[in-house]
Amino acid sequence: MVDSLRIFRRMTMPDLIRVHRYQTLPEQGPKVLFFSGGSALNKISRVFKEYTHHSIHLVTPFDSGGSSARLRAEFDIPAVGDLRSRLMALADETVMGQPEVYALFTHRLSQNDSPEALKIQLQQLVSGQHPLIESIPNPMKALIQAQLAVTQARINESFDLRGASIGNLIIAGGYLNNFQQLDPIVFLFSRLVKTLGDVKTTVDASFHLGVELENGQVVLGQHNITGKETEALSSPIKKMWLNRGLRAVSPINQLIADDRKDAIESADLICYPPGSYYSSLLANLLSEGVGRAICQNPNPKVYLPNLGVDPEQQGLSLMERVKRLVGTVLADLGEEKPSFSALDYLLLDDAYDYGFVDIEGLDRLGISVIKTSLISTKPNKYDERLVSVALLSCV
Repeated sequence: MVDSLRIFRRMTMPDLIRVHRYQTLPEQGPKVLFFSGGSALNKISRVFKEYTHHSIHLVTPFDSGGSSARLRAEFDIPAVGDLRSRLMALADETVMGQPEVYALFTHRLSQNDSPEALKIQLQQLVSGQHPLIESIPNPMKALIQAQLAVTQARINESFDLRGASIGNLIIAGGYLNNFQQLDPIVFLFSRLVKTLGDVKTTVDASFHLGVELENGQVVLGQHNITGKETEALSSPIKKMWLNRGLRAVSPINQLIADDRKDAIESADLICYPPGSYYSSLLANLLSEGVGRAICQNPNPKVYLPNLGVDPEQQGLSLMERVKRLVGTVLADLGEEKPSFSALDYLLLDDAYDYGFVDIEGLDRLGISVIKTSLISTKPNKYDERLVSVALLSCV
Protein backbone atom coordinates (compact mmCIF):
# COMPACT_ATOMS: atom_id res chain seq x y z
CA MET A 1 0.00 0.00 0.00
CA VAL A 2 1.39 3.43 -0.94
CA ASP A 3 0.82 6.11 1.72
CA SER A 4 1.97 9.04 -0.40
CA LEU A 5 3.14 9.88 -3.87
CA ARG A 6 5.61 12.55 -4.94
CA ILE A 7 5.33 13.95 -8.45
CA PHE A 8 8.38 15.69 -9.89
CA ARG A 9 8.46 18.27 -12.67
CA ARG A 10 11.19 20.18 -14.45
CA MET A 11 11.48 23.63 -12.86
CA THR A 12 11.73 26.81 -14.93
CA MET A 13 13.02 29.89 -13.11
CA PRO A 14 11.28 32.24 -13.46
CA ASP A 15 8.25 30.36 -14.79
CA LEU A 16 6.34 33.31 -16.23
CA ILE A 17 3.60 31.17 -17.78
CA ARG A 18 2.85 29.49 -14.45
CA VAL A 19 2.97 32.80 -12.57
CA HIS A 20 0.68 34.50 -15.11
CA ARG A 21 -1.83 31.70 -14.59
CA TYR A 22 -1.82 32.36 -10.84
CA GLN A 23 -2.19 36.11 -11.36
CA THR A 24 -5.15 35.58 -13.66
CA LEU A 25 -6.99 33.44 -11.07
CA PRO A 26 -5.55 34.33 -7.64
CA GLU A 27 -8.63 32.93 -5.92
CA GLN A 28 -7.44 29.52 -7.13
CA GLY A 29 -3.77 30.14 -6.32
CA PRO A 30 -1.51 27.81 -4.34
CA LYS A 31 -1.19 27.51 -0.57
CA VAL A 32 2.25 29.00 0.13
CA LEU A 33 3.10 29.00 3.82
CA PHE A 34 5.49 31.52 5.39
CA PHE A 35 7.10 31.18 8.80
CA SER A 36 7.41 34.87 9.44
CA GLY A 37 8.07 37.30 12.23
CA GLY A 38 8.33 41.05 11.87
CA SER A 39 7.77 43.53 9.09
CA ALA A 40 10.39 42.08 6.72
CA LEU A 41 7.76 40.16 4.76
CA ASN A 42 4.97 42.75 4.70
CA LYS A 43 5.93 44.35 1.39
CA ILE A 44 6.32 40.96 -0.24
CA SER A 45 2.93 39.94 1.17
CA ARG A 46 1.19 42.95 -0.39
CA VAL A 47 2.47 41.84 -3.82
CA PHE A 48 1.97 38.13 -3.18
CA LYS A 49 -1.79 38.52 -2.71
CA GLU A 50 -2.04 39.51 -6.37
CA TYR A 51 -1.10 35.93 -7.30
CA THR A 52 -2.85 33.84 -4.65
CA HIS A 53 -5.50 34.40 -2.01
CA HIS A 54 -4.44 31.26 -0.17
CA SER A 55 -1.06 32.14 1.34
CA ILE A 56 -0.63 31.15 4.99
CA HIS A 57 1.34 33.29 7.43
CA LEU A 58 2.37 31.86 10.79
CA VAL A 59 3.83 34.77 12.75
CA THR A 60 5.70 34.87 16.04
CA PRO A 61 3.82 36.07 19.16
CA PHE A 62 7.03 36.39 21.21
CA ASP A 63 8.07 40.03 20.65
CA SER A 64 8.76 41.91 23.86
CA GLY A 65 9.79 45.41 22.79
CA GLY A 66 8.17 48.75 22.03
CA SER A 67 4.52 49.38 22.86
CA SER A 68 3.87 45.63 22.64
CA ALA A 69 5.92 45.21 25.81
CA ARG A 70 3.54 47.42 27.77
CA LEU A 71 0.48 45.52 26.55
CA ARG A 72 2.13 42.19 27.33
CA ALA A 73 3.05 43.32 30.84
CA GLU A 74 -0.43 44.72 31.44
CA PHE A 75 -2.49 41.74 30.24
CA ASP A 76 -0.04 38.80 29.92
CA ILE A 77 -0.97 38.75 26.25
CA PRO A 78 0.91 37.31 23.25
CA ALA A 79 2.60 39.96 21.10
CA VAL A 80 0.11 41.12 18.48
CA GLY A 81 2.05 43.72 16.48
CA ASP A 82 3.28 41.36 13.76
CA LEU A 83 -0.16 39.78 13.54
CA ARG A 84 -1.80 43.17 13.05
CA SER A 85 0.67 44.38 10.42
CA ARG A 86 0.37 41.18 8.36
CA LEU A 87 -3.43 41.30 8.45
CA MET A 88 -3.26 44.80 7.02
CA ALA A 89 -0.67 43.82 4.40
CA LEU A 90 -2.97 41.08 3.11
CA ALA A 91 -6.26 42.98 3.38
CA ASP A 92 -8.30 43.43 0.21
CA GLU A 93 -7.65 47.05 -0.71
CA THR A 94 -10.83 47.23 -2.80
CA VAL A 95 -13.16 46.61 0.16
CA MET A 96 -15.26 49.59 1.20
CA GLY A 97 -13.70 51.29 4.20
CA GLN A 98 -10.40 49.48 3.83
CA PRO A 99 -8.19 52.61 3.48
CA GLU A 100 -9.74 54.04 6.67
CA VAL A 101 -9.29 50.76 8.58
CA TYR A 102 -5.70 50.52 7.38
CA ALA A 103 -5.02 54.08 8.57
CA LEU A 104 -6.57 53.32 11.97
CA PHE A 105 -4.81 50.01 12.50
CA THR A 106 -1.42 51.45 11.57
CA HIS A 107 -1.77 54.70 13.54
CA ARG A 108 0.27 55.26 16.67
CA LEU A 109 -0.56 57.73 19.40
CA SER A 110 1.92 60.56 19.82
CA GLN A 111 5.06 60.10 21.87
CA ASN A 112 4.91 63.73 22.97
CA ASP A 113 1.30 64.34 24.05
CA SER A 114 0.45 64.44 27.75
CA PRO A 115 -1.14 61.39 29.42
CA GLU A 116 -4.39 63.34 29.75
CA ALA A 117 -4.43 64.22 26.04
CA LEU A 118 -3.81 60.58 25.07
CA LYS A 119 -6.64 59.36 27.29
CA ILE A 120 -8.96 61.87 25.62
CA GLN A 121 -7.92 60.56 22.19
CA LEU A 122 -8.61 56.98 23.27
CA GLN A 123 -12.04 58.04 24.57
CA GLN A 124 -12.78 59.73 21.24
CA LEU A 125 -11.92 56.50 19.44
CA VAL A 126 -14.16 54.48 21.77
CA SER A 127 -17.06 56.90 21.28
CA GLY A 128 -16.56 57.01 17.50
CA GLN A 129 -15.79 60.73 17.43
CA HIS A 130 -12.12 60.58 16.47
CA PRO A 131 -11.33 61.56 12.83
CA LEU A 132 -9.64 58.20 12.26
CA ILE A 133 -12.80 56.23 13.07
CA GLU A 134 -15.65 58.53 12.03
CA SER A 135 -15.62 57.52 8.36
CA ILE A 136 -15.36 53.74 8.92
CA PRO A 137 -18.70 52.11 8.00
CA ASN A 138 -20.67 49.86 10.32
CA PRO A 139 -20.60 47.08 11.37
CA MET A 140 -16.81 47.39 11.22
CA LYS A 141 -16.84 50.66 13.17
CA ALA A 142 -19.03 49.29 15.96
CA LEU A 143 -16.88 46.18 16.28
CA ILE A 144 -13.71 48.23 16.57
CA GLN A 145 -15.29 50.53 19.16
CA ALA A 146 -16.37 47.53 21.23
CA GLN A 147 -12.87 46.05 21.38
CA LEU A 148 -11.26 49.41 22.18
CA ALA A 149 -13.79 49.92 24.98
CA VAL A 150 -12.68 46.64 26.57
CA THR A 151 -9.03 47.70 26.45
CA GLN A 152 -9.87 51.14 27.83
CA ALA A 153 -11.79 49.62 30.72
CA ARG A 154 -9.08 47.11 31.61
CA ILE A 155 -5.88 49.16 31.50
CA ASN A 156 -4.55 50.70 34.69
CA GLU A 157 -4.84 54.43 35.27
CA SER A 158 -1.05 54.69 34.95
CA PHE A 159 -0.81 52.76 31.65
CA ASP A 160 1.56 54.54 29.27
CA LEU A 161 -0.26 55.25 25.99
CA ARG A 162 2.65 57.08 24.36
CA GLY A 163 3.41 55.56 20.97
CA ALA A 164 0.72 52.91 21.41
CA SER A 165 -0.47 51.23 18.21
CA ILE A 166 -4.24 51.60 17.83
CA GLY A 167 -4.35 48.29 15.98
CA ASN A 168 -2.63 46.55 18.88
CA LEU A 169 -5.10 48.10 21.35
CA ILE A 170 -8.01 46.85 19.22
CA ILE A 171 -6.69 43.29 19.01
CA ALA A 172 -5.83 43.31 22.72
CA GLY A 173 -9.44 44.19 23.49
CA GLY A 174 -10.63 41.35 21.28
CA TYR A 175 -8.27 38.97 23.08
CA LEU A 176 -9.61 40.01 26.48
CA ASN A 177 -13.19 39.88 25.20
CA ASN A 178 -12.78 36.31 23.88
CA PHE A 179 -11.54 34.45 26.96
CA GLN A 180 -7.86 35.28 26.36
CA GLN A 181 -7.83 33.77 22.86
CA LEU A 182 -6.48 35.49 19.76
CA ASP A 183 -7.98 33.27 17.08
CA PRO A 184 -11.61 34.45 17.36
CA ILE A 185 -10.80 38.17 17.01
CA VAL A 186 -8.26 37.53 14.24
CA PHE A 187 -10.84 35.49 12.34
CA LEU A 188 -13.44 38.23 12.77
CA PHE A 189 -11.20 41.04 11.54
CA SER A 190 -9.91 38.88 8.70
CA ARG A 191 -13.49 38.52 7.48
CA LEU A 192 -14.28 42.21 7.88
CA VAL A 193 -11.30 43.46 5.89
CA LYS A 194 -11.37 40.41 3.60
CA THR A 195 -7.82 39.30 4.22
CA LEU A 196 -6.52 37.63 1.06
CA GLY A 197 -4.69 34.92 2.93
CA ASP A 198 -4.61 33.28 6.35
CA VAL A 199 -2.75 34.93 9.25
CA LYS A 200 -2.27 33.29 12.66
CA THR A 201 0.27 33.13 15.42
CA THR A 202 2.20 29.87 15.50
CA VAL A 203 0.83 29.27 19.00
CA ASP A 204 -1.79 31.23 20.92
CA ALA A 205 0.39 31.62 24.00
CA SER A 206 2.17 34.39 25.90
CA PHE A 207 5.73 33.03 25.81
CA HIS A 208 9.06 34.83 25.55
CA LEU A 209 12.40 33.96 23.96
CA GLY A 210 15.55 32.96 25.76
CA VAL A 211 19.02 32.46 24.32
CA GLU A 212 22.36 31.24 25.57
CA LEU A 213 25.40 32.86 23.96
CA GLU A 214 28.66 31.18 23.05
CA ASN A 215 30.30 32.96 26.02
CA GLY A 216 27.77 31.38 28.43
CA GLN A 217 25.66 34.50 28.96
CA VAL A 218 21.89 34.04 29.07
CA VAL A 219 19.61 36.69 27.54
CA LEU A 220 15.83 36.76 27.98
CA GLY A 221 13.39 38.70 25.81
CA GLN A 222 13.19 39.28 22.07
CA HIS A 223 13.92 43.00 22.53
CA ASN A 224 17.27 42.13 24.11
CA ILE A 225 18.20 39.73 21.30
CA THR A 226 17.61 41.65 18.08
CA GLY A 227 20.26 44.36 18.52
CA LYS A 228 17.69 46.99 17.51
CA GLU A 229 16.42 48.36 20.82
CA THR A 230 19.55 47.47 22.76
CA GLU A 231 23.21 46.99 21.90
CA ALA A 232 24.09 43.99 19.74
CA LEU A 233 24.77 40.78 21.62
CA SER A 234 28.30 40.44 22.97
CA SER A 235 28.71 36.92 21.58
CA PRO A 236 27.05 34.71 18.92
CA ILE A 237 23.92 32.81 19.91
CA LYS A 238 24.49 29.18 20.85
CA LYS A 239 20.91 28.02 21.41
CA MET A 240 17.38 29.39 21.84
CA TRP A 241 14.24 28.27 23.65
CA LEU A 242 10.74 29.42 24.57
CA ASN A 243 10.62 30.83 28.09
CA ARG A 244 7.96 31.49 30.72
CA GLY A 245 8.33 35.20 31.52
CA LEU A 246 11.33 37.50 31.52
CA ARG A 247 12.61 37.23 35.08
CA ALA A 248 14.28 33.82 35.17
CA VAL A 249 15.18 30.90 32.93
CA SER A 250 12.06 28.76 32.76
CA PRO A 251 11.79 26.76 29.52
CA ILE A 252 8.28 26.06 28.31
CA ASN A 253 6.63 24.78 25.15
CA GLN A 254 3.20 24.07 23.74
CA LEU A 255 1.84 21.78 21.05
CA ILE A 256 0.55 23.64 18.02
CA ALA A 257 -3.19 23.50 17.38
CA ASP A 258 -4.58 21.07 14.82
CA ASP A 259 -5.39 23.82 12.31
CA ARG A 260 -1.73 24.97 12.32
CA LYS A 261 -0.57 21.38 11.94
CA ASP A 262 -2.94 20.80 9.03
CA ALA A 263 -1.91 24.05 7.34
CA ILE A 264 1.78 23.13 7.51
CA GLU A 265 1.27 19.57 6.34
CA SER A 266 -0.95 20.54 3.40
CA ALA A 267 0.90 23.64 2.10
CA ASP A 268 1.90 23.51 -1.56
CA LEU A 269 5.15 25.31 -0.70
CA ILE A 270 6.82 26.22 2.60
CA CYS A 271 9.03 29.31 2.67
CA TYR A 272 11.52 30.24 5.37
CA PRO A 273 11.68 33.96 4.52
CA PRO A 274 13.97 36.88 5.35
CA GLY A 275 13.72 38.42 8.81
CA SER A 276 15.65 38.44 12.08
CA TYR A 277 17.26 35.02 11.94
CA TYR A 278 16.55 33.83 15.48
CA SER A 279 13.69 35.97 16.83
CA SER A 280 11.60 35.93 13.64
CA LEU A 281 12.51 32.77 11.73
CA LEU A 282 13.83 30.08 14.09
CA ALA A 283 11.50 31.23 16.88
CA ASN A 284 8.57 30.19 14.70
CA LEU A 285 9.95 26.65 14.49
CA LEU A 286 10.35 26.05 18.23
CA SER A 287 6.78 25.17 19.17
CA GLU A 288 6.10 21.48 19.60
CA GLY A 289 4.73 19.88 16.46
CA VAL A 290 6.02 22.43 13.94
CA GLY A 291 9.04 20.44 12.80
CA ARG A 292 7.10 17.20 12.69
CA ALA A 293 4.40 18.80 10.51
CA ILE A 294 7.03 20.25 8.15
CA CYS A 295 8.57 16.82 7.69
CA GLN A 296 5.15 15.29 6.99
CA ASN A 297 4.76 17.61 4.00
CA PRO A 298 6.15 16.18 0.72
CA ASN A 299 6.07 19.52 -1.10
CA PRO A 300 9.02 21.91 -1.65
CA LYS A 301 10.58 23.90 1.19
CA VAL A 302 12.57 27.01 0.28
CA TYR A 303 14.93 29.17 2.36
CA LEU A 304 15.36 32.79 1.26
CA PRO A 305 18.20 34.18 3.45
CA ASN A 306 18.64 37.72 4.70
CA LEU A 307 20.45 40.44 2.84
CA GLY A 308 22.60 43.05 4.54
CA VAL A 309 23.44 42.91 8.25
CA ASP A 310 21.36 41.02 10.80
CA PRO A 311 22.85 41.39 14.32
CA GLU A 312 21.32 38.07 15.35
CA GLN A 313 23.34 36.02 12.87
CA GLN A 314 26.77 37.26 13.85
CA GLY A 315 29.37 34.54 13.43
CA LEU A 316 27.11 32.46 11.18
CA SER A 317 28.05 31.70 7.60
CA LEU A 318 25.32 30.95 5.11
CA MET A 319 26.07 27.22 5.45
CA GLU A 320 25.83 27.40 9.23
CA ARG A 321 22.49 29.21 8.99
CA VAL A 322 21.19 26.45 6.73
CA LYS A 323 22.38 23.76 9.16
CA ARG A 324 20.80 25.48 12.18
CA LEU A 325 17.54 25.95 10.31
CA VAL A 326 17.41 22.27 9.37
CA GLY A 327 18.54 21.25 12.87
CA THR A 328 15.80 23.31 14.52
CA VAL A 329 13.16 21.62 12.36
CA LEU A 330 14.49 18.10 12.94
CA ALA A 331 14.91 18.60 16.70
CA ASP A 332 11.12 18.32 17.05
CA LEU A 333 11.27 14.74 15.77
CA GLY A 334 13.72 13.50 18.38
CA GLU A 335 15.06 10.14 17.20
CA GLU A 336 12.28 9.65 14.66
CA LYS A 337 13.27 9.56 11.02
CA PRO A 338 11.60 12.32 8.96
CA SER A 339 9.17 11.23 6.26
CA PHE A 340 10.19 14.13 4.03
CA SER A 341 12.83 16.85 3.97
CA ALA A 342 13.13 19.89 6.23
CA LEU A 343 14.57 21.97 3.36
CA ASP A 344 14.84 21.40 -0.39
CA TYR A 345 16.01 24.66 -1.96
CA LEU A 346 18.22 27.61 -1.11
CA LEU A 347 16.93 30.56 -3.15
CA LEU A 348 19.63 33.15 -3.92
CA ASP A 349 19.95 36.28 -6.02
CA ASP A 350 22.24 35.57 -8.95
CA ALA A 351 24.43 38.64 -8.38
CA TYR A 352 24.45 39.23 -4.60
CA ASP A 353 27.48 38.19 -2.53
CA TYR A 354 26.22 35.86 0.21
CA GLY A 355 29.74 34.74 1.03
CA PHE A 356 30.99 31.25 0.30
CA VAL A 357 28.23 28.93 -0.90
CA ASP A 358 29.22 25.34 -0.15
CA ILE A 359 27.49 23.58 -3.05
CA GLU A 360 28.93 20.18 -2.18
CA GLY A 361 27.95 20.51 1.48
CA LEU A 362 24.44 21.52 0.52
CA ASP A 363 24.22 18.64 -1.91
CA ARG A 364 25.12 16.20 0.89
CA LEU A 365 22.17 17.62 2.84
CA GLY A 366 19.90 17.10 -0.16
CA ILE A 367 19.51 20.84 -0.71
CA SER A 368 19.68 22.39 -4.19
CA VAL A 369 20.66 25.99 -4.94
CA ILE A 370 18.41 28.12 -7.14
CA LYS A 371 19.91 31.35 -8.46
CA THR A 372 17.75 33.95 -10.15
CA SER A 373 17.25 37.70 -10.19
CA LEU A 374 15.74 38.78 -6.84
CA ILE A 375 17.17 42.32 -6.47
CA SER A 376 16.35 45.20 -8.79
CA THR A 377 17.09 48.81 -7.82
CA LYS A 378 17.90 48.80 -4.09
CA PRO A 379 21.04 46.99 -2.92
CA ASN A 380 20.52 44.79 0.15
CA LYS A 381 16.75 44.82 -0.53
CA TYR A 382 14.82 42.06 -2.24
CA ASP A 383 12.43 43.16 -4.98
CA GLU A 384 8.97 42.10 -3.81
CA ARG A 385 7.70 41.11 -7.25
CA LEU A 386 10.83 39.22 -8.26
CA VAL A 387 10.70 37.25 -5.01
CA SER A 388 6.99 36.51 -5.49
CA VAL A 389 7.58 35.30 -9.04
CA ALA A 390 10.52 33.11 -7.97
CA LEU A 391 8.62 31.45 -5.12
CA LEU A 392 5.54 30.83 -7.22
CA SER A 393 7.72 29.29 -9.93
CA CYS A 394 8.61 26.57 -7.41
CA VAL A 395 5.03 25.48 -6.86
